[in-house]
Amino acid sequence: MRLLLACLLLVCTPFPAIAQAGVEPSPEPMQPIITDDGVLEMETMVVSGVQPGPGMWKVSKGDNVMWVMGTLTPLPKGMTWLSRDVEAVIAQAQEVIQSPGVTAGSDIGMVRGALLIPSLLKARQNPGGETLVQVLPPELYARWQALKPTYMGRDQGVEKWRPIFAARELYEAAMKKAGLTESGVVGPVVRKAAKQHGVKSTPSAVKIKIDKPKQAIKEFASSSLGDQECFAKTLGRIETDLPTMTARANAWATGDIEALRALPYDDQNRACIDAVLETSIAKKRGMDRLAQRIEAAWLETAEGALARNQVTFATLPISLLLKRDGYLAKLRAKGYVVEEP
Repeated sequence: MRLLLACLLLVCTPFPAIAQAGVEPSPEPMQPIITDDGVLEMETMVVSGVQPGPGMWKVSKGDNVMWVMGTLTPLPKGMTWLSRDVEAVIAQAQEVIQSPGVTAGSDIGMVRGALLIPSLLKARQNPGGETLVQVLPPELYARWQALKPTYMGRDQGVEKWRPIFAARELYEAAMKKAGLTESGVVGPVVRKAAKQHGVKSTPSAVKIKIDKPKQAIKEFASSSLGDQECFAKTLGRIETDLPTMTARANAWATGDIEALRALPYDDQNRACIDAVLETSIAKKRGMDRLAQRIEAAWLETAEGALARNQVTFATLPISLLLKRDGYLAKLRAKGYVVEEP
């Protein structure tokens, strides 16, 4: 129940290479294909097999060190990550810092939560029962119609969904067809290694308590969202960025940091999250300035761990690691020594 509620109200959405036996070579550049109807498509060639992934960033102050692994989504579905370097670090660490994010919950029990699931599912639909063709501009709906058969077939149920949720469904279907997956690759390995070696795992997420969830769902179901920009950017990413997403996923898998740095990163999620956070429902429940609060929470957790531990391990989205004003840049500005892999 809590996961569904968080997804509904927060729009769940939401790294040098080591030569090893069995590591697949980087794929050849993607080649354009002209279909029978004259449409230009890009052949998606996704790496598979055992891959090293990127190296780790090193943050230090005095004798204390924090190793940071950059994560990415989506990644090649057929890839197996060679995680022994990360597992070796966790084995000697005193603490693991979890990725930044948001957790949402309420005080209701499992039984009452289960009773709210039908309401949650209904809240995905447009207020008043409108369909996408009724709520979207004609040119935007035409783009949706052009993409939907390729990735979702003739699914008609999604036509009743709000644009923000319909776009997400299409995006997930496009990732699957491209041979990419949004399932966590790093997280399960980190959790298993921490448990195996008895290492403390510390959350860094901002906690949001959703009081009266039934009322929140009712308010959401009857409210409009400014989500057309989210819808348009999601379609645009599917239309033009699939080859780049594949190249970025391949670069992470093969540990090509320079390629990751050079590839453009046009994430539609910002527009989708903003569509939710700008609602009065979100503002009433303390979801304003969320990005700043998430950053502050992670930095506070990281600095505390660096002060008390000889070795700490942490994960961060690689986009934040590569940004000039990202999380580690903030630590560098405070006097920490930051070394890239």
